[in-house]
Amino acid sequence: MTMFVRADRLLDGTGADPIADAVVEIADGRIVAIHQGGAPDVADAEVLEFKGATILPGLIDTHVHLNLPGDGTLIEEAMRESPGVLVATAVGAAGKALGAGITTVRDVGAYQTTSFDVRRAVELGYATGATVVACGQPITITGGHTWPLGGEADGIEPLRRKVRQLIKDGAQFIKVMGSGGGTVGTASWRPAFTQAELDAIVDEAHRNERKLTIHCLCPEAIDQAIRAGVDQIEHAGFIVNPAGEQRYDPAVGERLGKSGIPVTATLAVGATLVNVLRDKADRTPAEDKMYDRWQRMVADNLAQYTQLAEAGVRHVAGTDAGWRYASFDSLPLEMEMMSFGGTSAAQVIAAATGFAAEVIGIADRTGTLAPGLDADIIVVDGNPLDSLDALRDVRFILQKGKRQVPAGRAGMTPAATSFSLP
Repeated sequence: MTMFVRADRLLDGTGADPIADAVVEIADGRIVAIHQGGAPDVADAEVLEFKGATILPGLIDTHVHLNLPGDGTLIEEAMRESPGVLVATAVGAAGKALGAGITTVRDVGAYQTTSFDVRRAVELGYATGATVVACGQPITITGGHTWPLGGEADGIEPLRRKVRQLIKDGAQFIKVMGSGGGTVGTASWRPAFTQAELDAIVDEAHRNERKLTIHCLCPEAIDQAIRAGVDQIEHAGFIVNPAGEQRYDPAVGERLGKSGIPVTATLAVGATLVNVLRDKADRTPAEDKMYDRWQRMVADNLAQYTQLAEAGVRHVAGTDAGWRYASFDSLPLEMEMMSFGGTSAAQVIAAATGFAAEVIGIADRTGTLAPGLDADIIVVDGNPLDSLDALRDVRFILQKGKRQVPAGRAGMTPAATSFSLP
């Protein structure tokens, strides 16, 4: 059956100006055409009209960890659960994302093959959730960041074998932990791999036609990634010592901008942590110290986001959902943080739709509203170009042409709605 979805305006995901009085024609799970000024006369077609609303592509969160609960549980604790529990956790997370209008998520690190399992369950219709793009285990050094997920490997030939095994298991892209991070005992202020090791990982991924993205929290790791020719960088932090101090390096920023490598800033993960600790009435002295530290880190991250953008770096939207307190419906918060950093609302929306799809390699099926692509479509009240908060008022969701149930603003977690700058 043909369906027509009509609203006051349409944003197609490319960053182009909105189309007024727009109608999307859908059949067999795909977009057939975009019309303006009314729906064509098609026998037995269903026509849905949304007054005062905006049609957009389904949102894409390019950085999530579906195994993790997003409730402050550390990765070391979460990985004590069985693979079955981790798959169930991931199914719940994918469902939460979908209810917020996020029709696609990219999982950038899960235990063993659990993200492939939930991807397949959603594909088969056994689970309802966002479409999953997955890498499986992130590759890390022995004892490196996210080692509990099972991706440890060292040395050029073992690292090449690791890439090949991940692809055999079902990896759609490769994720590398290029520095330490939030895993206990890892060094976020220095690179994890040698240049030769990283070069080998990138070469093996590209030989096998897989994109590669890399977690970098220090400037030296960013430089390594640029030299290796990675496809994307996650976080792009500038931590310089064990105390977690950050110092933006303009020379590194300029090299990154000239490289054309896009970055996922994951600003929401710090923002949600600040929210939770700010609202906690009985903070311990240790939590007080953490709150102060993370307020500074969020401010630093936001400043570095702006500086990188000024250096020519393009950002995509990704939340780090599951990590610390970042919720799977917090993409609107990430997008608001990007706007606080100086990115226009139109560019931010493209960073969570069309540009996100291009960067992660799925633009041939989703991310924009164009004939032939999957009917991944949302309708929100109001105009998100005026206020990105409108993205929390989702009225209608289609995923590959199938209707899904919006959770609604009241169903979203407080962490996704309450952030204010310190």
